[in-house]
Amino acid sequence: MLVRYEFVGRRFVDALVDLPFAMPTAVAGIALTGLPFVVRTLQPVLEDLQKEVEEAAAIRAEATREPAWVRRLLIVSALAFLTHFLFVPLVAVFVEALKKGLEVYVAAITEPAAVSAIKLTLVAAAISVPLNLAFGLAAARAIAKFEFRGKNLLLTLIDLPFSVSPVIAGLIFVLVFGVQGWLGEWLRDHDLKIIFALPGIVLATIFITFPFIARELIPLMQAQGTEQEEAARVLGAGGWQIFRRITLPNVKWALLYGVILCNARAMGEFGAVSVVSGHIRGQINTMPLHIEILYNVRPHELEVVGRADEGSVPVTLEHALTVGPNTRLEFRRSDDQSYVEVEMPRADYRALRERLGLEPGAAAHLLPRRVTRFPSEDIDPAAMI
Repeated sequence: MLVRYEFVGRRFVDALVDLPFAMPTAVAGIALTGLPFVVRTLQPVLEDLQKEVEEAAAIRAEATREPAWVRRLLIVSALAFLTHFLFVPLVAVFVEALKKGLEVYVAAITEPAAVSAIKLTLVAAAISVPLNLAFGLAAARAIAKFEFRGKNLLLTLIDLPFSVSPVIAGLIFVLVFGVQGWLGEWLRDHDLKIIFALPGIVLATIFITFPFIARELIPLMQAQGTEQEEAARVLGAGGWQIFRRITLPNVKWALLYGVILCNARAMGEFGAVSVVSGHIRGQINTMPLHIEILYNVRPHELEVVGRADEGSVPVTLEHALTVGPNTRLEFRRSDDQSYVEVEMPRADYRALRERLGLEPGAAAHLLPRRVTRFPSEDIDPAAMI
């Protein structure tokens, strides 16, 4: 459809095909994640087929010509698929985010743990995207403009993150840089920390996102050929001058598109970052991890107690907000002044208020009932709160 037919919104549909590449697999789902692989594999093959040959064959054998209703059916089917699997979920995200009002939304993204997660996400993207930009330009120019040994191997390695689960990618870094990993003992002896710290998050993000820019540039550079660069070389232009005045202007829009995809995936990556981050709120949680913790928080995971116990964290109740049948409690930790939110049924909060005198300003303790993350001798289980 994208190769053979012209219709309103064709370029928009072509851009939407790449959208699952920029979404975490936890959000896109298995079926939606596989869509771009099928389309982008068949598209260049069909584009290489000469359209004139197909039209000549159709004239000689009229039976092979597709009627108008078939073309319309294909277009409508593709648009219906994209609407159901892309537009509706995106609309649902915005509706759910603003369902309780703009004030609740603003409060949720300005509380300290959320601000810390946003800052860490921006830092990780600010480091990984420029590095992938440099790699993508260099790799695409080398593959499209030059012949060398190992060219096919380099192409295969560029596609490797697409075929490896992000969780497995994160586990690879844990096995190499973790406390029990190959380099763990050396890193510990030299007081260097990669896993459960910013360097690990950046490494995982770079690995997951480095194909995007290169894969956008390689087909375009190959289609443009090397004639303009060769002519500039004959006229005496240097390598940097050729790249700056000929190569880069010819690929600027594809480069911008690749950077947007790379940045979107870097800021939305969940699987690999989830493995290497440690899930410590207010410290090394990115925005997707922060959202996942808020989504999965359950009353049975955190117990509010009135006295200190092994593994408990001293807190002070700051706010108690009742919304519908539930009450959301916002605690401030006494050790690092970060915030912890607990949501429970209104009746449970009334019982706590009567039993512990739990009013805003009152002191209490939070006790984690279960720890589901990778154990580490450097992380106290109470830090998981």
